[in-house]
Amino acid sequence: MNQTDVVVIGSGIGGLSCAAVLARYGFDVIVCESHTIAGGAAHSFERQGFKFDSGPSLYSGLSDSPSVNPLRQVLDVIGVDLPCVTYDTWGCRLPEGDFDTSVGAEQFCEVLARLRGEDAVSEWRRLQEVMTPLAQAAIALPSAALRWDIGAALTVGRFAPSLAQHAGNMMKLTGPFSRIMDDVVRDRFISNWLNLLCFLLSGLPASGTNAAEVAFMFADWYKPGVTLDYPVGGSGALVNALVQGLEKHGGKLMLGAHVEQVLVEGNRAVGVRLRDGAEIRARRAVVSNAAVWDTLKLLPQGALPEKFRNQRQATPECDSFMHLHLGIDAQGLPADLACHYIVVNDWQLGITAPQNVVLVSIPSILDPSLAPPGKHVIHVYTPGNEPYKLWQGMDRRSQEYEQQKRSRAEVMWQALERIIPDIRTRCEITLVGTPLTHERFLRRHRGSYGPAISAASGLFPGHGTPLAGLMCCGDSTFPGIGLPAVAASGMIVANTLAPVSKHLALLKEIGALG
Repeated sequence: MNQTDVVVIGSGIGGLSCAAVLARYGFDVIVCESHTIAGGAAHSFERQGFKFDSGPSLYSGLSDSPSVNPLRQVLDVIGVDLPCVTYDTWGCRLPEGDFDTSVGAEQFCEVLARLRGEDAVSEWRRLQEVMTPLAQAAIALPSAALRWDIGAALTVGRFAPSLAQHAGNMMKLTGPFSRIMDDVVRDRFISNWLNLLCFLLSGLPASGTNAAEVAFMFADWYKPGVTLDYPVGGSGALVNALVQGLEKHGGKLMLGAHVEQVLVEGNRAVGVRLRDGAEIRARRAVVSNAAVWDTLKLLPQGALPEKFRNQRQATPECDSFMHLHLGIDAQGLPADLACHYIVVNDWQLGITAPQNVVLVSIPSILDPSLAPPGKHVIHVYTPGNEPYKLWQGMDRRSQEYEQQKRSRAEVMWQALERIIPDIRTRCEITLVGTPLTHERFLRRHRGSYGPAISAASGLFPGHGTPLAGLMCCGDSTFPGIGLPAVAASGMIVANTLAPVSKHLALLKEIGALG
C-alpha cells in the first residue's frame, strides 16, 4: 500500500498539469494512468516510423514566455522548455472557395475583401474594435493566479487595479459570444466563420460558446506579429514535457494503473484502489482528471448526495470523432502545402451537423522528424460531430463495424482529396478511429469530446465536490474544453491545495506579479 499526499486519476493534460504544479509546490504526487501511454486525448503513438497525434493539432501561445496561454504558464511554473516550430497560415476549403488564411487581422481582411467586399471588411474591423477591450479584459487575470478558496482574495487581489480597469467589460464575458456577435455582425460569411471558430474552440456554436473564450482567442490570434506553434515532436513532446516536469520535482507517473474505485472513509476520499487490488492512500486529496460521467463511476454508492450525482450525470455531452491516421509517400507533392486545413461542406446544414466539418493536419510539413524521409504523416478528423448512437452496441470485430468504418470515413477521404487528389494511392499506413476507439483507448464516456455546457445556461462547474478530499480537473470543470482550459483547471486545483504564501512566491517567480 503506497502513501502519498495527492493521487491524480488520469494523465490527460489537465491531470499532468495539476500533478506537475503540485510537485513543484513540494507535494508528493502519484498519477495513475490506465493506458500504457501518457497524455489522454493528447497522447501520440508510432507505427513504422510514423508518429501520430491522437488529438490536438492547433496550438498557440506556447513559444512566448510570459504568455496568456495557461499551458505555457504551467510549463513556466515547472521550469520545462518546449521547442516549437512557428507558422501563421492554414488552408480553407469552404463553400465560398479554396484559399489560405492566417492569424493576424489584416490578412483576414484581404480574404473578406476578395470574397465579400468592402462592407464585410468594415464589419470585421468594427468587430475587432468591439473585441479589443474585451480581449484585454479576458487576459487581465492570469490563470496562474486563480484558486478556489479564501486565499484567492490575496492572489487575485494582487491584480485588483487591472481588474477594476476592466470591470465593465468582464461582465460582458460571462454570457455566450452570440450576444456580442449579433450586435455587430450582419454578413453571413463572417457569421458562419465565427460560428466555425466557436465550434472548434468549444464544440458548440457562438450561441453556446462563452464570450471569454472567444475574447481570449482574439487576444491571442489577432495581435500584431502573432504566430501559431507546433511542438517539435508533436503532441507527444508536450506530454513528455509535463511528465518531465512532474518527475523533475519528485512526482511519479504510473502507467497501466487502472483506478477501479476511489476509497472513501468517514465521508472523505482517502485514496484509490487499482484493478490489481493495490491501494494508494492520499493524505491530502484525490484529484480526478476523468470526465464527469467516468468520475461518478469510480465512487461507491452513497459517497455523494443523490441530487448532486443526478445533476452531474445529466451533464450534456458533445458528439464524438472519426479519425483517419495516414502514413503516405510524399514524393511529388506541391511544395506549398499548408500544415492544416479546415473543410466545411455546407454552411446551410449548421456548423455542428454530423460530418459537415473536417480538419486535416499534416504536421510533418513543419516537423519532418514525425515521418521517415520522403514521407508525410496525416491526421484527418471530424471534430466532435460524429454521433455515438450510430456505433452504440456494435461489436468491433464484426463485419458490420468494418463496413460502417469504411462508410463513415469516406467524408474524410473526400476532404483530403480536395488537398491531395491522389491520396488513396499514396498510403502506406491507414488507420481509422471511431467513437468506439475513443471510448476504449481514451476511457471517454460514449467517446465524447467532453461536456456540452452552453454558455447560455452557465459556466462549467468548479473543482470541488461534496465529498471532502475529492477534487476534479480537466474538461468537465472550469474553464472548460480545450488544451488551455484543461491546463488552467489543473493549475487552479494545484494552487488551491498549496499554501497561499507558496502560491504568491510562485507568481512572483514566473513574472506574473511583475
